[in-house]
Amino acid sequence: MLNQNVEKAINNQINAELYSEYLYLSMSAYLKSINMNGCAAWMNIQAQEERAHAMGMFDYIIRRGGKVVLEAIEKPQTEWKDVVDVFSSALKHEELVTSKINALANVAQENSDRATSLFLNWYITEQVEEEENFNDLVSQLNMLKNDSSALYALDKELGARQFVAPIIK
Repeated sequence: MLNQNVEKAINNQINAELYSEYLYLSMSAYLKSINMNGCAAWMNIQAQEERAHAMGMFDYIIRRGGKVVLEAIEKPQTEWKDVVDVFSSALKHEELVTSKINALANVAQENSDRATSLFLNWYITEQVEEEENFNDLVSQLNMLKNDSSALYALDKELGARQFVAPIIK
């Protein structure tokens, strides 16, 4: 049986992951509105990943005999200055998500829930990758922001990203 404190903390993280999905969909919509269709497609894939992250936790709670409690999802931001601002905001958001995952891992440790601690290792590793990806993209976009041809090429490259459902156990 899942510890009540751990269950509540995972439910809170499910909400945070679903908010991330919502935020990235909002970013995708904004990017489409400024004709950055490849970046929009990339961000849409990111939204799908966030939903998969939430569902991994959703399924975990159920497997451990707990109860999933879904809460309202906060309205995301809808406007940014430009494509660099979008990806910079996403990087800051991923840093926040990392801090939330780390806090969740602390709750599992404080409650001696080794199974949840092991389960969360996947998410901790994933956050390192997420921050690295966004950091790289922000760096590239900052280098290219005044070169429309290079920005166009990067947009096309990002549009080629394919969703691969993560295996979360």
